[in-house]
Amino acid sequence: MSRYLWPLGIFLTLVAFLGIGLTLNPREVPSPLVGKAAPPFELPQLHEPAMKFSPADMKGRVWMLNVWASWCVSCRDEHPVLLELSKTKLVPIYGLDYKDPRDDALRWLKEFGDPYDKSVADVDGRIGIDYGVYGVPETYVIDKAGVIRYKVIGPVTEESVQKTLLPLIAELNR
Repeated sequence: MSRYLWPLGIFLTLVAFLGIGLTLNPREVPSPLVGKAAPPFELPQLHEPAMKFSPADMKGRVWMLNVWASWCVSCRDEHPVLLELSKTKLVPIYGLDYKDPRDDALRWLKEFGDPYDKSVADVDGRIGIDYGVYGVPETYVIDKAGVIRYKVIGPVTEESVQKTLLPLIAELNR
C-alpha cells in the first residue's frame, strides 16, 4: 500500500507548487539589482551617435532608465504614459533602445513622439544583460548616488506612475 502513497504524495506536492506558482504575479519578479549600483556603460546616443551617454553623467540626480524597442508591442501601450510623464519634468527619462536597428528606432520615435531626454542604442543587448532585462519594456528608477531603487517589468501604467513611481521619485529627491 505504501508504494502507492509515495507517488500520490509526490504528485500532490507538485500540484501544490504549481498552484502556488500560478498565483504569483510575473511582473513582481524581484531584481537582484535593486539596492545596488546601476551597472556602468557608455553608449552612443541614438540621435547623435558621435555623442555618448553614461549613467555616471546622472550622478546627483534621480532619473529613470526605460528599456524599449521599436519592435516591442507592449512599448506602444506604455509610450503615451511616458510622454505624459515627460511633460511634467518631474524626472528625467532616458531610453535604452534594446536590440533595435537605429533607423527603426528613430522612425518609431518620430512617429509616436519622444519622451526621452536622451536615448542610447544597445544594439547587441549586452547592457540589457547587465541590467537583468527579462524583456522589454522595463523601467528602472535610479537615485542620486547611482543606485537602482525600483524596477518595473512590463509597461509602466498611469496607475503605477501615480501610486508608485512619483511618490518614490519625490522621496528620493528629498
